[in-house]
Amino acid sequence: MPKKSDTLTLVERAKRYEHQALAKLCELYYRDVYSYIYYRVSNVQDAEDLTNDVFLKMVEAIRSCRSRGEKSFLAWLFRIANNSVVDHHRRQAVRNHLPLDERYLPAHVGPEVPVEIRLTQERLQQAILKLTGEQQQVIILRFIEGLSNAETAQILGKSEGAIKSLQHRGLASLRRILKGEGGDSL
Repeated sequence: MPKKSDTLTLVERAKRYEHQALAKLCELYYRDVYSYIYYRVSNVQDAEDLTNDVFLKMVEAIRSCRSRGEKSFLAWLFRIANNSVVDHHRRQAVRNHLPLDERYLPAHVGPEVPVEIRLTQERLQQAILKLTGEQQQVIILRFIEGLSNAETAQILGKSEGAIKSLQHRGLASLRRILKGEGGDSL
């Protein structure tokens, strides 16, 4: 199995539509893209569908990718994912937020995780959905995906200063939302 550090080579091969390279890129980045989308749509089925759409769009547009390595390729994929989420929300006139069902939790959350942690994750996820769209994106990319301010700025097409400001306001809003629910602050 290739490492994410082999991304540049895989992208170059994928631009020639080598099936194995395309498959490896999907395999390497599926979890990252799925996680990002899942926290934006709060529905496992929608997240899976949108993630699959992102990788279809990746294949369709791979020749236009100007990847200089893993970080720029991942930024490119997250831009596609972000656009897919925005389109998804536009198509949905009414959001129906169903409670999380244990069998639909992402793969990285297993049965060994205590119920308390799951409830905390659910509360946090619902609180994130109350933020503005830009604040949601920044919080998810920075703290769930673990990207830097520079990487987040690149993905969202904003300055690092704007990212820091959105992050600060988003965290402050999360703190207020969670305190308003009787929870602890972040």
